[in-house]
Amino acid sequence: MNSSKLPNIILILTDDLGYGDISCLNPDSKIQTPHIDRLAQEGMVFTDAHSSSAVCTPSRYSLLTGRYCWRSRLKEGVLWGYDQPLIEPDRLTMPAMLQELGYTTACIGKWHLGLGWKFHGKPQYGPEADPDVDFNAPLTGGAHTAGFDYSYIIPASLDMAPYVFIENGRVVEIPQGKIEGSPRPAFYRGGWCAPGFQHETCLLELTKQAESFISMQQIHHPDKPFFLYFPLTSPHTPHMPRQPFRGKSRAGEYGDFVVETDWSIGRIMDTLERYHLTENTLFIFTSDNGCHATPIGLKEKYDHLGNYIFRGQKSDAWDGGHRIPLIVRYPEKINPGGKCSEIVCLSDWMATFAAAGGYQLPPNAGEDSVNIYPYLEENYSHPLRESVIHHSIYGHFAIRNRQWKLVLCKGSGGWSLEEDQVSPNSPPMQLYNLENDVEEQHNLFYEYPEKVAYMKEMLDRYISEGRSVPTK
Repeated sequence: MNSSKLPNIILILTDDLGYGDISCLNPDSKIQTPHIDRLAQEGMVFTDAHSSSAVCTPSRYSLLTGRYCWRSRLKEGVLWGYDQPLIEPDRLTMPAMLQELGYTTACIGKWHLGLGWKFHGKPQYGPEADPDVDFNAPLTGGAHTAGFDYSYIIPASLDMAPYVFIENGRVVEIPQGKIEGSPRPAFYRGGWCAPGFQHETCLLELTKQAESFISMQQIHHPDKPFFLYFPLTSPHTPHMPRQPFRGKSRAGEYGDFVVETDWSIGRIMDTLERYHLTENTLFIFTSDNGCHATPIGLKEKYDHLGNYIFRGQKSDAWDGGHRIPLIVRYPEKINPGGKCSEIVCLSDWMATFAAAGGYQLPPNAGEDSVNIYPYLEENYSHPLRESVIHHSIYGHFAIRNRQWKLVLCKGSGGWSLEEDQVSPNSPPMQLYNLENDVEEQHNLFYEYPEKVAYMKEMLDRYISEGRSVPTK
């Protein structure tokens, strides 16, 4: 295929941004997001979109591989700043596939999928790790080995050490010392930090890098399509909006940080317009999981529902953990102001990009990815996904089939309602009909045993077969 005919692709993945944080999706939002609202007006809103997991690392794995992360070595939780690469060396990734189609690929932002650090002495992993690292040595794994031609990243979340920028597998500025941790709302853990690294300006720096990549592509390779994966560090902790954005919302520091996040997205939109790239760019805006609402006190302090009407929050198997905003703009193909209420998952983008480029995925790639391109063109007669599997921070499963959802634990599967907080007499699982109970309030486990059995069998089949999407 002639690569000049392919659209540019920009995929912006916000960090812990809830469905209800977007003003066009939540009429009662205490935060205004004009740039994201404009994307919705000019593109298509998906109202039933989900991340495959309720936390950061596994969502990113499934996005870049088209495969549920619980099939990897990571069965629960997330990675940390010094952890080893999670994406298997022989696994086809979305950017590697796009490279084969002729794209220049870039990752700018939060990586959080493990890196190949060189350790002096015994390696250390996990949340308490404080290893002796050779920051001068090139990294043997990371974005630069996962299919990206260019990468400018931070290792993990903005509250996890080490606090350094990494460009194409090398630390940009070597840490000379450590910093102390900080309490909420500007929460981050202590650890190694480069002299010029500032949490407050990290989003600004990454936004500038993303703008620069687009500019350089137009200057040096104007006829070659590009893929920009822009995983933002915000509005995840630390909630440290820069001065121009303080007080710009009615939801505290968190809300102000969402406003700055919206500003960053607007800057990318403006850059596309400057180079007349808007028409031929597939622009995807979404989030890695739900909002972590409880520690911020969004509802109690500000009467703001970061996850809108959906139950739970980041970490949970309930919808608040994984129902995410998803807005797609592509003027050449998508009619403005569209809405799609079909179920989609972040893992679907790999198969979708493959279909758009005429690429045949091999049987050992994109095992949980569905081509949703027909939704974008509004050219379909039936739902494209049979079901979607959700996964909580503690490794609990939930499965969604049409309007039915089965949660395979008693509580939320995460932080909202721990298992030891649930009555021993509660049903062992939860079954909800989201068509008339989208807030997951009425457990129908005992009323529909045949539905429970059917969905449990479906989940078991997907697990045992190693894929949820049929091979072609």
